[in-house]
Amino acid sequence: MKKAIEQVTGFGTSSRRTFLKRSVGAGSALALPYFIPASALGKDGAVAPSERIVMGVIGVGGRGITDTRWMLSQKDLHFVAICDVQKRWRDQAKSEVDARYGNTDCAAYRDFRQLLERKEIDAVVIATGDRWHALASILSMQAGKDVYCEKPGCRTIDEGQALVKCYKSTGRIFQTGAQRVSEKNFVFAGELLRQGRLGKVETVRAHLGFLPAWPRVNAVLPAVPQPPVDELDWDMWLGPAPWRDYNPEFLKPWPVPGWYTQYDFAAGIAQWGSHTILQCQMDLGLADTSAVEYEYPTAGLKEGMTIHFANKVKLIAQIDGWRGSCGVRYEGSEGWVAAADGYERPDLSDPALFSDYRKLVDGYAERTGRPFNHIRDFVDCVKSRRPAVTDAVVAHRTMTTNLIMDICLDLKRSLKWDPVKEEFIGDDEANALRTRVMREPFRI
Repeated sequence: MKKAIEQVTGFGTSSRRTFLKRSVGAGSALALPYFIPASALGKDGAVAPSERIVMGVIGVGGRGITDTRWMLSQKDLHFVAICDVQKRWRDQAKSEVDARYGNTDCAAYRDFRQLLERKEIDAVVIATGDRWHALASILSMQAGKDVYCEKPGCRTIDEGQALVKCYKSTGRIFQTGAQRVSEKNFVFAGELLRQGRLGKVETVRAHLGFLPAWPRVNAVLPAVPQPPVDELDWDMWLGPAPWRDYNPEFLKPWPVPGWYTQYDFAAGIAQWGSHTILQCQMDLGLADTSAVEYEYPTAGLKEGMTIHFANKVKLIAQIDGWRGSCGVRYEGSEGWVAAADGYERPDLSDPALFSDYRKLVDGYAERTGRPFNHIRDFVDCVKSRRPAVTDAVVAHRTMTTNLIMDICLDLKRSLKWDPVKEEFIGDDEANALRTRVMREPFRI
């Protein structure tokens, strides 16, 4: 990282010190005209260039601009490039980055592969549509970049396997954007479970929010003349998804026929389960595996879909029964806890459990060394090379659980899964759905 910055700016630690030494030794006539601002030397709260992580962003509409704004608050990150297939998002993101730094230096690209050619970029944020997440992450890691990728981390089981293989072979840092793992209320709920304060936990519940209709379908819309490629690169927007004629309705996330609702463009359960099912598996200590039995919900998803892990814990994923979004609930023999977005504090079976909130939360931080800021965890890991809290293995294994739930609903029958072999037991039809055809040339 330091070497890359030095090559581009000439302001690495060694080059800066060498320049200063030579300038002073040569006399004031040479030294005085050269002014180094305090911010370049890391004074006044600024971070010296040699300590900054040089960043790019791939996909800056919707969640992408939110992540960019969040990361711009980190003084040791410096954004030099953004990319989006839509010009309106490129222009907005470039304007915000330039305003943050008081210049016009941020480069804007339509094709993220050009961004990846920038040798000085250390890490990228990926916040494209779901169909691009795994492929863009793999190409980024192969290009030597660390990756913060929005959830879901993959659209198919085989994409997740390829993601993990690349992560392990390249040694890059990968973080999936399940930010609630790093929030105090959710940490507290997990600590109550992990430390046995709820007794024996045999049931956990995960909130499901927006869901497409099942069986999942692809809308057929009339073709509309495409905008100029600089306004919208439709081919790149589709990426590995099958070709469809352009219609602007697909660009919206929802309602139908927005891309969130389409089989070709997105996962189903994972639209919410990549938050909540991941959270449950993390707190159960099962983020390196997947559930083994999946019950088809004959009564529908409002009452819930039940899955079982090998240790006999069952997870019920349900739409109803929550007073906040992205919620989890852990039910033990001696009590229960629930946390969700919008809760000022977790719900508890016994309010007395809250008296240890600070102790448990602080104890987690001391034991793990993790900050209560998901992006900060990523930044710290880029510097230390420690695996991120929700690395590629977590992304893949928890997404496998989500994706099998989708397949269960698509096939309208219960399924059994071998998490070691990563295959369905005695079920060729289900095994064929672990993968999808990826459109040329956008293939893993």
